[in-house]
Amino acid sequence: MLMTGYGTHSNVVVFVDDADRAFEETTALVASVLDDAGAAMFERLFSDVRAIFEGQYPGYRASNTRYHDFAHTASVVLAAARLFHGCKMDGMSFSPERILLTLIAAFFHDTGLIQTEDDRHGSGAKYTVGHEERSVLFFRQYLAEKNFSAKEIENGANFIRCTILDRQPQSIAFPDEESRTCGYILGSADLLAQMADRLYLEKLLLLFKEFQEARLPGFDSELDLLLKTKDFYTLIAEKRLNEDLGGVKVHMRSHFRQWFNLDADVYSAAIAKNIRYLEAVTEHCRDSFDCYLAHLRRGGIADQIKAERAGK
Repeated sequence: MLMTGYGTHSNVVVFVDDADRAFEETTALVASVLDDAGAAMFERLFSDVRAIFEGQYPGYRASNTRYHDFAHTASVVLAAARLFHGCKMDGMSFSPERILLTLIAAFFHDTGLIQTEDDRHGSGAKYTVGHEERSVLFFRQYLAEKNFSAKEIENGANFIRCTILDRQPQSIAFPDEESRTCGYILGSADLLAQMADRLYLEKLLLLFKEFQEARLPGFDSELDLLLKTKDFYTLIAEKRLNEDLGGVKVHMRSHFRQWFNLDADVYSAAIAKNIRYLEAVTEHCRDSFDCYLAHLRRGGIADQIKAERAGK
């Protein structure tokens, strides 16, 4: 019998699909790792970036990518803050300035998928390939307005570059090991937040739409992306998290131990559950996409896909 339920998390532990709840949790964490000035700027930053995603930033349209939305961004910021807290619990230290710079980079890491006001063709998904460098441009513009130095801005730009999946983080020139670890934290947070999401498997259906518009090769259909997800995790994501990004994800367990009195890396556990459920669905459904849609029921995403297919 096909098992039911997957990726279940305590409601008070992993807020990965609600931007406001992610912000509440992150704000509490930020107070433990930043000084008062940094914490105040973090709160302004959340409002500023939400405004950017909602189309309230001069010269830009609202975000219209369905996978890489503001909720995803907030979840990455939360995961990064949790990693910093876990590092602190494990005896590592970072300057408040570097922590804040990393969180700002986390907020901006996908802004390259937002279209300018005069760009009316398609959606921001068409910029999927290379969107990180477009994000860097947005990041530079914002920080220049906040009077950050050119050196700080370039350092933060390299944090964003740690989210580029086909780039080796070791190839990025950081000024010091503290900065390198900050970049690794952001790169790790981006992967962990996505794959631990309780709606991750359903959201892959939306991710395919972005890949399709970007004409990204390697995926012929939503089903093809689902079938290749386990290999992506075992062959690419795990290696990147454990090796290329310095294995900083191990500090997540210390965060949950101290913050929630849970001796577990909840992100890794959630990812494992998602992958196990995907394996079970694959075994049950084989190559029937309708069968997959029947078993990926969270968030109403499968119903959206069905309605879109019916409307063609």
